[in-house]
Amino acid sequence: TTSIVTWISIFLLLSIGLLSAEIAPPKEGGVLPEITLSVPEVPTHQNYLDIAKNKKTFRIPEIKAEVVLIEIFSMYCPYCQKDAPVVNELYNKIAQDEKLKNKIKLIGIGAGNSPFEVDFFQKTYGINFPLFPDAEFSIHKMLGEVRTPYFIGVKIKKDGTHSIFYSERGAIEDASKFLNLILSKAGF
Repeated sequence: TTSIVTWISIFLLLSIGLLSAEIAPPKEGGVLPEITLSVPEVPTHQNYLDIAKNKKTFRIPEIKAEVVLIEIFSMYCPYCQKDAPVVNELYNKIAQDEKLKNKIKLIGIGAGNSPFEVDFFQKTYGINFPLFPDAEFSIHKMLGEVRTPYFIGVKIKKDGTHSIFYSERGAIEDASKFLNLILSKAGF
């Protein structure tokens, strides 16, 4: 019986060690992991992000904006599907505001979604901001395997450094209230 207790103890210690090694979701005040995305093929999306034309890939802090809102979504997530019109409303509020349209940019990352699935989601829900596939879940894993939809607000400083000021799971109930929350948390 002593050996059984010893083996159970070792198993529990290893389990605790493995659990503590899991990656946590991004924390407010922290920084994003090194996420590399392909420059969008759609010219309007390239212009929206204001990424150098000669680049093939970029990192999120290279987007020409003071704030980048990242939505982690999945084409198969019913909450993401239901939330798409509200996220579109948020995008439109920002795009139509002369003071905000060049300061705040939105992107979406499709957890486990192929380019085809991301394109299908974009066309089905009429999404005008860039969406990026994460077919292998590699970005999703870097972000702590968050449940969808998940929103991350990143403030980009003039020197290119950045910090996370918002990191929450859940759909946006009201685009205006969410925008006000983002503006407040970002210090606008």
